[in-house]
Amino acid sequence: MKSLEKMNLSHNNLSGSIPSCFEGMHGLSFIDISYNELQGPIPNSTTFRGASVEALKGNKGLCGSAKGLQPCKPLRQQKSNSGAKWFAIVFPLLEALFVSIALISIFFILRKQKSDSGDRQSNNQIPQGLLSIFNFKGKILYDEIVKATNDFDAKYCIGNGGHASVYRAELPSREVVAVKKFHSPLPSDQTVDQKEFLTEVKALTETRHRNIVKFYGFCSHARHSFLLCEFLERGSLVAILNTDAAAQELGWSQRMSVIKGVADALSYLHHDCFPPIVHRDVSSKNLLLDLEYEAHVADFGIAKFLKPDASNWTEFAGTYGYVAPELAYTMKC
Repeated sequence: MKSLEKMNLSHNNLSGSIPSCFEGMHGLSFIDISYNELQGPIPNSTTFRGASVEALKGNKGLCGSAKGLQPCKPLRQQKSNSGAKWFAIVFPLLEALFVSIALISIFFILRKQKSDSGDRQSNNQIPQGLLSIFNFKGKILYDEIVKATNDFDAKYCIGNGGHASVYRAELPSREVVAVKKFHSPLPSDQTVDQKEFLTEVKALTETRHRNIVKFYGFCSHARHSFLLCEFLERGSLVAILNTDAAAQELGWSQRMSVIKGVADALSYLHHDCFPPIVHRDVSSKNLLLDLEYEAHVADFGIAKFLKPDASNWTEFAGTYGYVAPELAYTMKC
């Protein structure tokens, strides 16, 4: 259940240790296992490490690096038969891991040979970029995006910023995605653009929440560098508020829903992520709405990852008029 976002297993009289397979649930953003009889270490995942005390209490045997838990003690040396069991479990896993690495290596070697062959046949072919997405069809998808936007023609542009422009792209599969294309291809001499690109990739890769825009992949390429995200039909909040007809449709119940959605997203970033993430530019231009007026926080280019043992001082960042007063006065996140 890698896409599951919230799981509540409290008050279920569960016993034993927590399976390590929870570490593979990358979509999990909330967990509550309170008031059971669980024991042993908690899974090594952001969700469990960032869980509140209330979400873990009532289990006397749990340990780990979460709030309210004791650190786990080193495992004592087990009997010889325990070593045999360990070997019987771990060896097949290692064997499978080596086979997987070998298959992936063969795949990239064959793909590289095919790419080199194609380059020799045609010098006009678009160079292959690094497209990180949930399949190995990066080159095909890259071509589809360039074609869907007519090589990023202005008529497909739905928003402009200081470092990037956003385009609407309808793929051959009828899926519509938002493509955030940076003005400077990467790698480049534009240090600011490169930093924003990498920061946004890292933030969107490590977060998953219903009120944060979904991230599908990225491309770092000598010709084009862009992010691939979900397309939100109603666009930005600032565009809605600046259009009389759209603003009138945004009634008080919808506005309260937007406020609640943004608050939920910020609470997740500040308290449920490890390390905590401060967005630093929560303005109306960076809040996107879907057809149900559900708010989604976007644009993490100047986000800051807080270091637990650091002062977290920062220069001014964000949009004037939207900066949190305590940040504007103290320059400390």
